Amino acid sequence: MARASAAPAWPVHIGDAARLSGVSAKMVRHYESLGLLPSVPRTEGGYRLYTEAEVHTLRFIKRARDLGFSMAEIAELVSLWQNRRRASASVRRIAQRHADELAARIAAMQAMQQTLGHLIHCCAGDDRPDCPILQDLAR
Repeated sequence: MARASAAPAWPVHIGDAARLSGVSAKMVRHYESLGLLPSVPRTEGGYRLYTEAEVHTLRFIKRARDLGFSMAEIAELVSLWQNRRRASASVRRIAQRHADELAARIAAMQAMQQTLGHLIHCCAGDDRPDCPILQDLAR
């Protein structure tokens, strides 16, 4: 029978914070430099110490990145998440704007796919030099 891993003893060093949040140590330092994560205390030896709250914030940031939010949007979302007096309308506005941007990018990519499909269909793909794909790109 496999043993369950023990709960971490808080605070933890950056490597453990990275592992627990699913974010690399380099990104943890980056998020801290951007102000998405507050500066954390350090040991006398200079090692950063992260609490459960900071690791939770790192997980929040990772999930937002996984959903494709920009760093600016994530900064806004983290701020709203930490503000218990926030209006959910503010959060919805950010999410809706992002969803609209994703829909526009998906539509553009589908149009590209259709165009490429048409060009591929028109190309004989044989030994002749005539190629409608290259002709289209050269227009």
